[in-house]
Amino acid sequence: MFKPIVFIFLAAILMSFCHMGIGSSAKAAMSPAAQQFVQDLIKAEKIVIFSKTTCPYCKMAKDVFQKLNVEPKTVELNNRDDGSAIQDVLHELTGARSVPRVFVNGKFIGGGTDVKALYDKGELHKLVQ
Repeated sequence: MFKPIVFIFLAAILMSFCHMGIGSSAKAAMSPAAQQFVQDLIKAEKIVIFSKTTCPYCKMAKDVFQKLNVEPKTVELNNRDDGSAIQDVLHELTGARSVPRVFVNGKFIGGGTDVKALYDKGELHKLVQ
């Protein structure tokens, strides 16, 4: 009886570490500099992870690439002054502000659980070769 409530509470806390500014107007506040930064980075780097240092799902995604001996370009949004503006851009590109947002070869492949699932199925290795 008590356990489901505790689980829901803990899940809500975990998700709060991976979100920033839910409900802000992405289109109204879209920063041209942030748009250019994201577009240039996704184009220039084979693998890009937009992450936060406190997010367990971000750690999951980073750990998967470490297992593949691949070093992605990681942008820690909570360490940047323009982190929220970058999340607005990511929301526009991917449909969500949550992190991680992972791109491979310029294509959005998902978040932490998506990346882990691709790894578990043996598909991620093919994408990053």
